[in-house]
Amino acid sequence: MTALTLNTLLLVLGIGILYFGAEWLVRGAARLAGSLGVSPLVVGLTVVSFGTSAPELVVCVVAAAGGNSDLAIGNVLGSNLANIGLILGLTAMIRPLEVAARVVWREVPLMILVTGGVYTLAWDGELSTGDGILLLIGLMGYLIFVFQSVEIEAPEIVTEYEEFMRASGSEQQKVRLKDVGLVLAGCSGLVVGGYAIVQGAVAVASFLGVSQVVIGLTVVAVGTSLPELATSLVAALHKEADIAVGNVIGSNIFNIVAILGTAAVVEPMHVARSVLHRELPAVLAMSLLVLPMLRTGWKIRRWEGALLLAAYLGIGFWLL
Repeated sequence: MTALTLNTLLLVLGIGILYFGAEWLVRGAARLAGSLGVSPLVVGLTVVSFGTSAPELVVCVVAAAGGNSDLAIGNVLGSNLANIGLILGLTAMIRPLEVAARVVWREVPLMILVTGGVYTLAWDGELSTGDGILLLIGLMGYLIFVFQSVEIEAPEIVTEYEEFMRASGSEQQKVRLKDVGLVLAGCSGLVVGGYAIVQGAVAVASFLGVSQVVIGLTVVAVGTSLPELATSLVAALHKEADIAVGNVIGSNIFNIVAILGTAAVVEPMHVARSVLHRELPAVLAMSLLVLPMLRTGWKIRRWEGALLLAAYLGIGFWLL
């Protein structure tokens, strides 16, 4: 068996372990939060959205700590592209997404703002420790925004999240050891899968002669976005559009402020000029594409989902 085959298998195995690790972490954490009396709306907007971004967090921190900043940055930017173009696009094509939650359409401009903000921070060619701290401060501000928005959300949206949590078995009355075990197993899976992905991706990129940014944007980004895809598809099939869209938008914001922020604090990251001239503008353009869709009746129609998917594929070919 050749070195390329072994490293490819390691990459695929890492993605599989990472996916199940994220699923266990989200399920266990959501149930624990529910048993502690946390609102289903808060759980959906924080625990679920952030938990599905856990694969990107682990991969980026491991990559940054190992000096593979191109892979870390490529993973975050590729994941954000996939979340909007692939996940939101496919989900809307399966079932049109009619958005009612105030917190969702307030988060879209916020997503655009933080994407532009990281562009400004990275313009000098580096995400420094200070930049990472600024991003983490932005994370604190985002969490405060979410909790304040929850208090004024419409009752029907609260009910939607309650039904979603009930269907996923996240509503319970007491803390169970099984859920603690799920969280621990999920964290372990994330760490093991993250290391496997980074090792496999670096080796495959080196063997094929392509940049780590490209590998991060494609295979690694799609692989780490699988939890978001599963959550959004399930929500859409249950006619819970606010959860499907909120999961994607919340995940994109978390990817930038929390993941890039944490990775930069762990190890300052070099940002290639090509990222500033190609990848980051592409993510910003895709983010801007969502805004007029939500403004026109707060609904993403099937043809608009097809447009998002086509834009994602077109941008993917252009970046390659």
